[in-house]
Amino acid sequence: MWKFRTLLSDEELPVVERSFIWGKFLRYTSLDELPQLWNILKGDMSFIGPRPLPEAYLPLYSQAQIKRHEVKPGVTGWAQVNGRSSIPWQKKFELDLYYVNNISFKLDLIILARTLSLMFSFKKDLSLAEETFKGN
Repeated sequence: MWKFRTLLSDEELPVVERSFIWGKFLRYTSLDELPQLWNILKGDMSFIGPRPLPEAYLPLYSQAQIKRHEVKPGVTGWAQVNGRSSIPWQKKFELDLYYVNNISFKLDLIILARTLSLMFSFKKDLSLAEETFKGN
């Protein structure tokens, strides 16, 4: 998945300390997601679907959670417009599975409208403080 780099590459520092001004701006405005349009054009991603997660998480998924891979990953999704980084992992997976089980054009339009609303609300990015997924 293509993204603009928003963190310094020094992995010895905590994630919060790896942030820099340009990266903060990109994350704040969600412009760091712009290169994912290339992934959409290539057919690897969709505009809407469960957000792709690191491959290291794959062995940690339950049987139910792995179902999120039945649809293409998306730039935005039901979990993102219903809490993003402020909700626990279990809730994110529930929301992703809701999307997979209820996928429709109407739901996609709702997600798109909420995404645009959130983008222009310029809420503080909390993703750097998000806990690593450790399985359920």
